[in-house]
This record gives sequence, structure tokens and C-alpha cells, in this order.
Amino acid sequence: MTSRRAFLGGLAAVPLLGQHLSPQAALLGTGAGQAAFLELRAKAAALFTGGGDIDPGDSVLAAPLARLDADARAHRAAMDLSSGRTFLWPDLPLTGVSGDIASSYQRLRTLAVAWASPGASTHGDATAAREILSGLDFLYERAYNETKRETGNWWHWEIGAPRALMDTAVIMYDAISAEQRTAWIRAVDRFCPNPDRRTNLTNFAETGANRADKALIVALRGIVGADAAKVALARDGLSDTRDAGRHTLFGLVTSGDGFYADGSFIQHDVVAYTGSYGVVLLQSLATILGLLGGSAWEVTDPDVQVVLDAVENSYAPWIHDGLMMDSVRGRAVSRQFNRDHDAGRDTVDAILQLAAGAGEPYATRFRQLAKGWIRRGRFLDSANVAAAARAATLLGDDAVTAAPRPRGHRVFAAMDRIVHRRKDWSFAISLSSRRIAMYECGNGENYRAWYQGDGATYLYLDLDHYSDGYWPTVNSYRLAGTTVDTRHRDPAVSVSGTGTFRPGNAWAGGTTADGYGVAGLDLAAVGTTLTARKAWVCLDDAVVCLGAGITSTDGRPIETVVENRATAATLTTGDGWAHLEGVAGYVFPSGPVPRTLQERRTGTWLEIDDGPSTKGTADPVSHDYTTLWFEHGANPSDATYAYILLPDATSKRTRDFDGAEILVNTRHVQAVRARGRSAGGGEVFAALFWAAGEAGGVSASEPCAVLVRRAAGRITVAASDPGRTTETTTITLPHPAHRLIEADDTVSVTTGERPRLTINLAGSAGRTHTAVLATGRKG
Repeated sequence: MTSRRAFLGGLAAVPLLGQHLSPQAALLGTGAGQAAFLELRAKAAALFTGGGDIDPGDSVLAAPLARLDADARAHRAAMDLSSGRTFLWPDLPLTGVSGDIASSYQRLRTLAVAWASPGASTHGDATAAREILSGLDFLYERAYNETKRETGNWWHWEIGAPRALMDTAVIMYDAISAEQRTAWIRAVDRFCPNPDRRTNLTNFAETGANRADKALIVALRGIVGADAAKVALARDGLSDTRDAGRHTLFGLVTSGDGFYADGSFIQHDVVAYTGSYGVVLLQSLATILGLLGGSAWEVTDPDVQVVLDAVENSYAPWIHDGLMMDSVRGRAVSRQFNRDHDAGRDTVDAILQLAAGAGEPYATRFRQLAKGWIRRGRFLDSANVAAAARAATLLGDDAVTAAPRPRGHRVFAAMDRIVHRRKDWSFAISLSSRRIAMYECGNGENYRAWYQGDGATYLYLDLDHYSDGYWPTVNSYRLAGTTVDTRHRDPAVSVSGTGTFRPGNAWAGGTTADGYGVAGLDLAAVGTTLTARKAWVCLDDAVVCLGAGITSTDGRPIETVVENRATAATLTTGDGWAHLEGVAGYVFPSGPVPRTLQERRTGTWLEIDDGPSTKGTADPVSHDYTTLWFEHGANPSDATYAYILLPDATSKRTRDFDGAEILVNTRHVQAVRARGRSAGGGEVFAALFWAAGEAGGVSASEPCAVLVRRAAGRITVAASDPGRTTETTTITLPHPAHRLIEADDTVSVTTGERPRLTINLAGSAGRTHTAVLATGRKG
């Protein structure tokens, strides 16, 4: 534990705001209770700052310290210190925008962290300390106290402001008078009295990230105020003892906010939010679990394992070389100052904090994952001092082996998301349904989100593509993977409130086996008559993309976007193929190369996010784009498309590709067979049976998604019901199988020359059901 003497850094000599600092013994008392709070305060301060004994000469910490110092210098230089001030910073005038209050507290926290950090120019500086505490007094008197009423966004009052205030109070604890602490605690008790309820809606129970955030705030308030009951209230809020565990953060849910058994994480009832609210939840949980661990308030809920399991079940599949994929970041994709690398860094740091108290086998595995992500990614490019210090310790531990990139295919049925991982690339698909929103926007964020859940696809080959100004510059009418009506769209929302937009279709999802997968979307475009059935078959070196039943009667041109890449790389085309240098090959089995466009586009982050606390800048951002798309004409009737994406392929590989055969592509059945390299040396059959039907010798008696893999004397059969409407389906195979190796308890199998599998899909919520058969006879 960081010593108190090292942390204080000579603060005891600093007179502050005319208050006399009591001697240390008088501050702490001599009882075990006071000693416990002393330990918790020092622990919390170390978590937030890296600790007072960090080595500013450590090369890993040089850049984070320089960034911290630059930010603190800028904030301090711009701070209004006049006696008649009406704000602390002129760009945060405190004239009714709730975000100004939270942002003012957050800047004071930055100043406090710099003051407590060896190597920063204001470390231990008495004048800097007076300025910070004077700023806290000013905010209490003018903007944030127990007499105020919430206006604007509730989050700023109940989470943003009190969290920054309590962090600062922990960091500067011994510089603060008892009167100041008491006053500021009154303000926190007014706006965040417990983790369980929204302050202005006392019948509204907090869930997910908001509950975790509030639990941490209440814990810090208890630590600052030496209030054991408050710390216990925070701990119990994690498990929701007030409502008998109904909103516990350590349980799996089947509806609404929280973690699902398949690894999905949902917030705001209908939004796939692993990479935004899920990150916040993990950060707060990691902090509070680490903070209270080993104390009288240690979290002992046995179901805490749900969160530990979520690291690999929910988070790791979405982390590509340290960045968090945008497919699960919701409206956060529009935030200039919280991009995919930022969300990934915060997730990795939270996992590293969890490792400290997780026990085995979690601790070692978490460190292995984190080390791989940190080495391959850009964690240290933006990590704060505390996170960088944790990373430096890990990187210097030769006993920890870095985990490699993963390989596999995951269907997150509960949140309509698919992710396919291979050694050198990752591919994500964002779907939507009457259960899960196409997109969320609001609070001034994500204005051009219209098609983010209409089958938008994300191809990750490097660390830059989606973070380097993609969202303010991309043509939002032409997101890769989508089929769209070309009508004009207005910005999605106003600045007040948030909005989630769901289509009316039931079918969204897929099935997976042996690291391969098939997914489908029954597109029912909101606000138009456009419908389409879209399929993706994910293989070892390819993704086969199909569309059928494309129909519209609105008289506007309909398009399917093959690619919209932020690159000016050379595009070459041939007979039925195209190749984009350094990106991918594209094969078009059923017709000519689609339309192509290479253009430079310019936009600003402010155009897609002008939220009060997240707004982007008006600085122009420009990027070159290469776009490929199919035109289906106006009023298409049962139109189709087909293309095969070959990530990171050479032009020769593209021209010669023959690893996948499209068997059927209609509104009733879409089916693909792959062999050789694309199927790992075996054979993969994948189909969406939108109705009972047959393809490639495989039949299904009811609608379902089916994947069959044959390799090494085994046949693996996987099926699911993405539409949640089929109770039982029977699948018949054309390949002999004379022995059952294993099967889910929902699957019954009849072996023989034409094996039959009857699968109970009722109530399975889109999950995959699997059976494995042997091609050889018994004995």
C-alpha cells in the first residue's frame, strides 16, 4: 500500500483558505475504525493517481505525466481566480447547462491529480492547492449544494459532478477542512444518497453502469466522511439488497439491462452497449471491488463470479488489439474524445485492476489478456499515470505470457450482434429487431446514426480505420453491409433526452460451430416500405454476403453497400472481382463489379455530437474514401445481390478464389458451401431457412439457421431460431453418420445414411443448439 507520507508529498506545510490543518494524529484518531478509513483513502488515492511513490523518471510514465501536466497547466492558466467571478472557466459559464457543473468538477479533479503526482509541475504546490480548494468552495456556494434543484441532464447532477468531487476529496483529503468536507458531503447526499434510486424519480431503480457508478460514489462519500453505514450501503447496492437482488450487478438477466448468459450486455433496455455503458460498469466495479477488498466492507456476494466470467464472455470478444469495436459502443461512436482506443484502454485497465483481487484462475488469465492487448495496441499512448503505472508493472513481469489474438465466432443473440475473429482480422455485424434498437442517439450525440444497426459491417485490419476521423467523414447513407432507401434523412434527434429506434422485424441473429458462423437479418427499414433478407457466412478467409427479396414501393433508388473504406488505396477491378490494396478482395459471383467511387470527404465532430459535455470540435476533418455499392433501382421487386469479402487478400488470391459456392439465394433459403482453405481443410455448409426448405441436400422442416461442418471424421451440426418463433425443427443431412458423439439435451438424433436431428428451439432466445456425429460405424 502507498504510504501516507509519500502520498501527501509535504502537504502538511500548506495553509489552505485560512484554515489551520489539524495535526495528523488528531485527524486520524487512534481507533481501528479511523485506521481502516485511512487505509481506504490511501488505497483510493493510489488507484486514481498511481500513488505518491511513483517514479517520474520511469520512461513508461514520462508521456502520461507530460499529458497530465499539460492539461493541468492549461486548466490552471484559463481558470478565473478573480474575487467577483461567476464561473471558474469562461467556456463553462454555469448559466443553466448542467454539463458545465460536472465539467468544472472534472477539471478540478485533473488539477488535484497533478498536484498529487510527483513529476508534475504543481506537485505539492501550496498555491495550486489553494486554487483547487477555492474552486471547490465556489462551486458549492454557487452551483452545487443541498439547496439546488436538478436542471438539464440528471446524469451530470447524480453521477458526473459527485464522482469528480469525491475523487478530488479523496486525493486532497488532508488539505480539506472538516467544514469543507461536511458541506461537500451534504451536496453529494442531496444528489446521490444511495446507489438504488434515481434522485428525482424515487420509484425508478438504477441498473447497470448507473448503479455501479452510484455505488462507487457512495463508497467514496463514506470513505471521505468516515461513515461505515454509507460504505456498507454502497457495497449492498452492488447486490441490490434493498430490492432483494432484483437489480444486482452480479446476476444474469433475461430482459432489460445487464449481462446475459450468451455474453451480451444491454443498457437502456434495448441497446447493445458492451463497449460504452458496459465499460463504465466494469471500471466502477473494478474500482470498488479493489477498494473494498480486504476491508471490513469486502464484497462477499458469491455471484461476483458473473462479472469475472464476463471478462472473457462479454468483453474480450469485442477487443481488437486493445481497441473496443464500435459495433457495441452505441452513441459513443460520435464522441471525439472517447474513441475506440479510449474505450479499449479503459476496459483493459479495468480488467487489470480486477486481476489484483480476482484469485485464480482469473488473475493469471486476465493479466495474460491485458499484456497481449497492451503490447499490440495503443494503451500507453493515452493512458493516465495510474493506468500506465499498472501497465508498466505488468509489462515488466516476465512470468506473465501475453495472450495471442483470438480465433472464433460469437453470436450475441440477446443483443443482435455478431463477431468473427481470425488471426489477422476481425469482422463485426450490427443487426437489429423489435427487441434491439437499430441505434441510439440523444443528448446531442450521434446525429447521423440512421443505419448503424441495419446490417452494418466492420472490418478490422489495423488500429486506425474507425478511430481516425471515420464517423464525422463517412457517408452515413452508405455504411458497409447495409441495404438502404436513398431518401434524405434529417439529423436523428434534438439535444434533449435520448432516443432508441427499433424496427418491426423478429429475425436477427445466427448460429455457430467450430469457429464458423452464419447470420441473417430480416430487414424491415423504418419509415419506408423497403424489406430484404440479408445473410452473412463467416469462414476462415472469407465472408460470403447475400441479399434476396429486396423489395420497395416508395419510388426511390435502393442500394446495397459492399464497402465504404476510409482509404485512397489503389482499386483494381476485373471480370467479377475487385481488389482494394491493403484492405481486401471482393468477388461477385452473380454479376458484374458494382458501382465504385473514390472521393475525399470533409466533416467535423461537432456535426455529429454537440452534446453539452461531449461535444466535438468544429475543426474540419478530411479523409479519402473508396466505396463500392450495388444499385437495385427504384421500386425493386425481389432483387438480389451476392459478394464475397476476402479480408487482407492479394489481388491474385481474389482473382483465383473458389473456396465458396452459393447454392441458393432466394427470399426462402440462402445457402453456401465452402471447402478447402475457407473451411479449414474440411467442408462448411451454412444456410438460413426463412421457411421450410432444402439446399445442398440439407433440409429443415421449419425456419431456422443451420451450420454443418464436416472434418476429421466428424459432423458438427448447429442450429438456432433467430426469429424466436419456431418451437421444433427437424434437420436432415445428406451425409451418413452412424454414431452420436455428443449433443445438447435439446437435440435428439437418428443416425444412419441420412441422419435426422430434431431440435427443440422453444424459449431458446436465439441461442445455438449443437450435436456432433461420427461418420464411422460403432466399433
